[in-house]
Amino acid sequence: MTETALYRKYRPQKFKEILGQDHIVKVLESSIKNGNIAHAYIFAGSRGTGKTSIARILAKEIGTTVNDISEIDAASNTGVDDIRALNESVSTLPFESVYKVYILDEAHMLSKSAWNALLKTIEEPPKHVIFILATTEANKIPETIISRCQTFSFRKPTQKMLKDVVVAIAKKEGFSLEASSADLIALLGDGSFRDAQSILQKVMSASKDKKISHEEVELVTGAPKTELVNDFIRAIDENNLEIGLGAISKATEANIDMLLYFKLVLHKMRSILLLRNLKSSEGKLQDEMTDTDFKFLKGLADKKPSNPPTGRAGITSDTLLTLLSYYDMVAKAYIPELPLEIALTKLIK
Repeated sequence: MTETALYRKYRPQKFKEILGQDHIVKVLESSIKNGNIAHAYIFAGSRGTGKTSIARILAKEIGTTVNDISEIDAASNTGVDDIRALNESVSTLPFESVYKVYILDEAHMLSKSAWNALLKTIEEPPKHVIFILATTEANKIPETIISRCQTFSFRKPTQKMLKDVVVAIAKKEGFSLEASSADLIALLGDGSFRDAQSILQKVMSASKDKKISHEEVELVTGAPKTELVNDFIRAIDENNLEIGLGAISKATEANIDMLLYFKLVLHKMRSILLLRNLKSSEGKLQDEMTDTDFKFLKGLADKKPSNPPTGRAGITSDTLLTLLSYYDMVAKAYIPELPLEIALTKLIK
């Protein structure tokens, strides 16, 4: 396996290779075709959604060569002096292209004085200059800049998109992934193509036989073991607080990221509701899980919930709704496992 980072090796080179951003690609392709190219763009979205890739493709599609594309890391060049140097460079003509394209990555990191220095250039740049500002925090970009740019909001890729990408890259690299392994890597990717590919590379690097199992992904990534997640769910089903708190305690002792742990719980709880209420989803979900997981979740889905406190509450949509209400608290909590413990205590009578 090559040492080149997978996200670089498999970075999209053409608009047709971009996934999940059709609403942006179609507009840009139409603008290029009609010759309506803006002088400044803002590409806003979470990490690893393709902002820089589309910026490079856009530059290429309008005929800009590598020598006339300047990529600037705004996080490292935040000061007014850096922007003054940029303002001076825009006045020079392109080396061999019609346009000079400036891609400012992490643009929100620029200082207030730097933005002020850039404002005039953004407002009235030379005809041969195009700015593309990429940012994960568009709310930190001044309104005076936003009003002078065309803004595009990037969407997070779906779980299926990430899974398909992971499977395709693994195959090209000579590895085979269990369906549940690919699903877990996609989930850990958290809506980022780059993160999912980085996780895949980490797992591939540790693999001895080029066959990646679900257990290998758990081991290499530090994801919680299946039984810890299942015990949390089983505790709710059986109305047994001790089992649930024990699972949380073991996850804490293993230094598991509580947000990830909670996310995996929600992912499986949703699967239970789908198995119970959408029979057509059974085959797809079975392909995405280990046999042990599918048997466990299908068994819970087949149980009919009863009305507490007279009997077992079981897994219902209300159960999932309660858990969701505590999810956002985990990242802010002084004790990360506390929201899970409170949620569990509230659910179990």
